[in-house]
Amino acid sequence: RRRRVKKEELARIERYLRKTFDNPKLEVRARPKKTDSAEVYLGEDFIAVLFREEEDGEVSYQFQMAILEMDLEEA
Repeated sequence: RRRRVKKEELARIERYLRKTFDNPKLEVRARPKKTDSAEVYLGEDFIAVLFREEEDGEVSYQFQMAILEMDLEEA
């Protein structure tokens, strides 16, 4: 079940992602029209959507990142 992502959660998730990926340029931003998810940016580039899931009182976050084939060609 999806629930609202709170501002404090966004900050905690951002700290976690920055530490995990060793990258201070990662940002987690609230979505303008959605409250159950957030957007993840690397600098000014959008890279993923983050969904808050709650089931049986346990909270988890789903990180969904699409990788385009054309982006792989540049790597």
